[in-house]
Amino acid sequence: MTNELTHQPQNELTHQAAQALAGQVANQAAAKSTFADYQARKADNTNRRAAADLALFAAFLRSAGLTPGDLQTDPAAWHGITWGLVEAFTRWQLLEGYAVGSVNVRLATVKTYAGLALKAGEISPADYALIMTVKGYSHKETKRIDEKREASGQDTRKSTKKAAAVVLTPAQADDLLTRPDTPQGRRDALMLALMIDHGLRVGEVAILAVGDFDLARGELRFYRPKVDKTQTHKLTPRTQAAALAYIQNDAPALGPVWRASAGRGLSGELADQGMSERAITKRVAYLGALAGVAGLSAHDLRHYWATRAARNGTQIDRLQDAGGWNSPAMPLRYVEAAKIANSGVMLG
Repeated sequence: MTNELTHQPQNELTHQAAQALAGQVANQAAAKSTFADYQARKADNTNRRAAADLALFAAFLRSAGLTPGDLQTDPAAWHGITWGLVEAFTRWQLLEGYAVGSVNVRLATVKTYAGLALKAGEISPADYALIMTVKGYSHKETKRIDEKREASGQDTRKSTKKAAAVVLTPAQADDLLTRPDTPQGRRDALMLALMIDHGLRVGEVAILAVGDFDLARGELRFYRPKVDKTQTHKLTPRTQAAALAYIQNDAPALGPVWRASAGRGLSGELADQGMSERAITKRVAYLGALAGVAGLSAHDLRHYWATRAARNGTQIDRLQDAGGWNSPAMPLRYVEAAKIANSGVMLG
């Protein structure tokens, strides 16, 4: 009995030590996979944007005489990153002529990865808290900053993102949807109609399959990766007509609905299955240029759909649901933009 009482505390200590060691090993393993796990949960576009943002941050650090590692894949590369460096990065971008909107987005990316580095043990809680105090620029501040930069002859739009959406007229939208009666023309008509008449994002269009279309019912059931939601849209008459023409004549029997152009010309030939988001985006820009609309993007077509819906009195909750937004903030912008400011004003 005496021996049992003597050895039991020692056994408990041994067990606790082993448990603590196992916990440390688990933490180290989790720390190493923090970045990879995060990226696995994000869309390819999100990860590509983060890669570009962090590459510019690394370029800034090199300009400051530092030698950063791979900030997107290696948590250890964040060791020594402080709020002062992050703050300096935002100011450096303004001096380099980057758009303020882009500066804000890159700041958000840096903060996100700083949080991951915190979990990985490469940034201290105190440093992370200070990094989170670095603020972006409000709309009013953006206007003042750009006015000062313009006055001094500085660039204010060093960005691949457009300053504003291309605003289509109904006539231009109709012109875009008038495609030649060829395999390529029929495909393009359906692709454009889904964005112009239904507001689908380019990523949603790219992953559509033949089986998503119910031509008998005139419906499309599709997945929205950005909000992790599956929805059904009743096809508009012209989208229904475009779907019938393309799917019955040109689309594959099964699998991805799109077939890529066989060449760069206007022969109308189609090749293998599948079109990437980038390919669709380039196609939209090309078709826009043919119609005399320079710089047209797939998002401009979604912008046209939302603005037209808001202008015709669509309620915010219906617009939010149909557009696949998680909150009313974005559809509210379209409703506000579509308002006639002096509606109801009585002058007599």
